[in-house]
Amino acid sequence: MPVIIPENLPATRVLQREYIPVMHERRALTQDIRPLKIALVNLMPKKIETEIQFLRLIGNTPLQVEVDLIAPATHESKNTSRQHLLDFYKTIDQIEGKRYDGCIVTGAPVEHMAFEEVDYWEELKRIMDFCLTDVFSTIFICWGAQAALYYYYNIPKVDLPEKLFGVFLHKLVRKRDITRGFNDVFYVPHSRHTMNRKEDLLKNADLKILVESEQAGVLFTTTVDQRHYFISGHLEYDRETLRDEYDRDRKKGMDNVPFPHAYFPDDDPDQTPLLSWQAHANLLYSNWLNHIVYQRTPYDLGQLAPRQLILTNKAR
Repeated sequence: MPVIIPENLPATRVLQREYIPVMHERRALTQDIRPLKIALVNLMPKKIETEIQFLRLIGNTPLQVEVDLIAPATHESKNTSRQHLLDFYKTIDQIEGKRYDGCIVTGAPVEHMAFEEVDYWEELKRIMDFCLTDVFSTIFICWGAQAALYYYYNIPKVDLPEKLFGVFLHKLVRKRDITRGFNDVFYVPHSRHTMNRKEDLLKNADLKILVESEQAGVLFTTTVDQRHYFISGHLEYDRETLRDEYDRDRKKGMDNVPFPHAYFPDDDPDQTPLLSWQAHANLLYSNWLNHIVYQRTPYDLGQLAPRQLILTNKAR
């Protein structure tokens, strides 16, 4: 079934070339079924690129999905045109009063800053509160996951001695509905300067670790009710995303640009990067939409119950 998006969204052409079914809003209104309502909170600088990555994944299921794109109003984007944001994005003020089956909160390149120093932190706190009260299930990605773990549970992010960059082997340590069909081991891209410590996650009774890596640490944490997920890596990345980041940093003349681990065949940057994570990326989002969002969200979103935190580390 198609993902429902605005008619002129640039991602449409890319998704259609890849045979990802899309449907425009006017056509969807004539069908007598309720699509899943998903909010994509896009904190990444290159918003169109990120839109394509996530729409590709959530559009690759038998379910009809209606997507609202959300961005902070308190941040001025330098890499996406203001017109694109005006045409296709909503703010937290514009979605208050609505309810969603699911939400995805992306990462953001602000890891070196304290959370409170980020210019849209207060707005993001409102979005995270919204995810507790008006969204059934939310996936938080990379810095977005670190921000949510800090805000909900007072779990700090910790600086790494050097940037974690490349593709790393992971192990499935606990099975849940969202990891149905996962291999015992699989690969995931990472690109970050900070992490959440395993021992801090284990202190909280609301959190269970599902996937971890000897090199990259904890990848995937869930709440006990499986309504919130925290992912430290980037399963949504395209084949070329890490190469583009590597080339960008070298062109900037940055010191000590790390070479992406286990990404290029024979570590030769002139070769086409290995795409070793896409199957699990599709499986992850298919499982989330099918087994968590579709199966468990009430048909009438007015009956949606707020998510209750188990506050081991913090009283909110």
